[in-house]
Amino acid sequence: MTAEAQSKLTARYGAPDVSPFDQWNATLDQLLDHRSVRAFTDQPLPEGTIETLIAAAQSASTSSNLQVWSVVAVQDSERKNRLSALAGNQAYIRQAPLFFVWLADLSRVERIAGQQDVELEALPYLESLLLGTIDAALAAQNAVVALESLGLGSVYIGAIRNDIEGVAQELQLPAQVYPVFGLCVGYPSADRPAKVKPRLPQQAVLHHETYSASGEQDVIAAYDERLGAFYQREGLKASGWSEQVINRLRSVSNLHGREALVEELNRMGFGLR
Repeated sequence: MTAEAQSKLTARYGAPDVSPFDQWNATLDQLLDHRSVRAFTDQPLPEGTIETLIAAAQSASTSSNLQVWSVVAVQDSERKNRLSALAGNQAYIRQAPLFFVWLADLSRVERIAGQQDVELEALPYLESLLLGTIDAALAAQNAVVALESLGLGSVYIGAIRNDIEGVAQELQLPAQVYPVFGLCVGYPSADRPAKVKPRLPQQAVLHHETYSASGEQDVIAAYDERLGAFYQREGLKASGWSEQVINRLRSVSNLHGREALVEELNRMGFGLR
């Protein structure tokens, strides 16, 4: 493991004493270097970039090969402006040259069944919606790995779910399709370089054989200090992870409209059971 690789491992966990790994390669190097990019240049993307990223996305696993996801690539400035307004007015949606909206899409299989006059009894159940949601997430993460290998950056936009009916209207989505999240894509700006944000120690997320929360309190307390120090270095409010989590989930108002997702999904034709 090279000194550069060790530095990336240190950055990922925010701790200088992380033991080096015996196994390492260029793919791991790229994965550990991931960071969310929220400032983009105005440099246009090369021709064929979208198709390349979708090929990578379609190479992800998909449950039973159902492929119940789709994606809308948005490059029109006015449409990005409207989508930004629906997603908390996040400026990087407008700034990025490309904005993907990843969709759980059950409509395609329903159209196929309709052509054969077959009723899909399993379609309205929560499991089918989960399939589409998970498929979309797996596909999008493949695209993120691919775009980073091309020197691009990205940031996921969960706020696209603030008003899924509004997004569906803007993108002309049929029934039984909903936007899972957005993804800004572009060349990272050197003026506002994104940094690798430390993650929880492995002791907090990795369980061997059975789940155990033993020692969790001390592990998280140490992580609170490391993340708070990271935020302070970045000129942000130096709160620890625990405070961040509690503040985010303490009030329903912090869901910014997403508390109505079940009702919206039912109105959009999912009829969850």
